[in-house]
Amino acid sequence: MKKGGLIALGLLLIGFIGAYIWYQRQQKRAADEPHGTVLTPRLELASFLITDIDDDQLTMNMKLLIDNPLPVGFKAKRVDYEVYIDTALVMKDSYRKTVELEAGDSTLVTLPVKLLYKRFMNVLKQLDQQNADSTVYTIRSTFDLDVPVLGQRTFSVKTEKKLPTLYLPTIKVTAIDFGKISLKQTDLAAKVAIGNRNKFPLNFKDTHYIVSIDGDVVAEGSQPEPILIKEQAVTPVVFPVTLKPGKFDNVALKALFDKKNTNYLIEFRSKMISPDGNSALDDSRIVNRIKGTLADLKELKK
Repeated sequence: MKKGGLIALGLLLIGFIGAYIWYQRQQKRAADEPHGTVLTPRLELASFLITDIDDDQLTMNMKLLIDNPLPVGFKAKRVDYEVYIDTALVMKDSYRKTVELEAGDSTLVTLPVKLLYKRFMNVLKQLDQQNADSTVYTIRSTFDLDVPVLGQRTFSVKTEKKLPTLYLPTIKVTAIDFGKISLKQTDLAAKVAIGNRNKFPLNFKDTHYIVSIDGDVVAEGSQPEPILIKEQAVTPVVFPVTLKPGKFDNVALKALFDKKNTNYLIEFRSKMISPDGNSALDDSRIVNRIKGTLADLKELKK
């Protein structure tokens, strides 16, 4: 081997030995620390954004800041993670994209999170019983890292962030009024009460809605202008709806003679934004389905 090659090999060995000695010292230091975080990648919950809300699940993106304090780079082929709201486990999944960081570097990764709607609402109910105005979000992550010199290492990291308790808006139909009736067009007005328990107002924009009677779509409508929903209040809203041609006779007969056995479904699709700049909700898509029978409505004008 040439002299230059021997020198390069020697320097490489010295680097490996130095990294190993540093690791051993840091390992001892980590053992003396209460949380042992010196040798582990550090995580921080940077933000989260709710993207979709429907009857079955709530979808959000959590952005994690991953910091590498090691003197060498590492590569993780996957990250397993669990999400807790308060102390309740609400989901677990794996991030299957490779995370690669140089020594002393950091990066942002986006973790997709899907929560079962009923489970999420149960957690909110418990927090409500405790009169909790804030909530601790916890992410427990496990990395299987390939670290030069040190080989394969498994790290478990926990990150927490305390945020205001976030309540989802509720939508309830209070009445359906028949307006103009003709052979060509029949107008309806769906009276809706939108509840917002948050300490900040909400705006609904690009709202679209579909009315079905016994599984048959009878009317559609839209409200492109923003609708302001007041904070910690119930806001009444009237949505104009146009009955499809040829649908009035069937709906009118059922409304008159078979209300108890006639099912209705009103599906609202909208985007939520927070006028106060709450980034967790901006441009979140919400789908709300309201089901019942015509007899359930408080008022039905023929």
